[in-house]
Amino acid sequence: MRLLLNIIWFICGGFCAWLGWMLAGVVLACTVVGLPWAFAAFRIAPFAAWPFGRTLVDARVVGEERIVGTGIANILWIVFAGFWLSLGHILAGAALCLTIIGIPFGIAHFKIAQVSWAPLGKRIVEA
Repeated sequence: MRLLLNIIWFICGGFCAWLGWMLAGVVLACTVVGLPWAFAAFRIAPFAAWPFGRTLVDARVVGEERIVGTGIANILWIVFAGFWLSLGHILAGAALCLTIIGIPFGIAHFKIAQVSWAPLGKRIVEA
């Protein structure tokens, strides 16, 4: 079922989401200041393309140390991009949840909204 949902998602917008996150990562990587967020964008891109069967966890859950300054970097992300990205995914998810067929895709938008809010210090793992 996950494979079918991921294929439908990818065809109906997942590719565009993946491409958008990849392009954002490239643009952020062009600046030295944007490198932490570029790595986060590259990490989010495959999740935006194939969200079913994956979940978002704190990096400490998978045994990684949290990098000093992650909280401050996430606050900057929220102010400049995270709020708007999350709001867009929440609104799209809410609209999709109005139909029975759209509920799984709405939930996927909510998961992407969660990672879009504050991506640094998070990891995407298989559910």
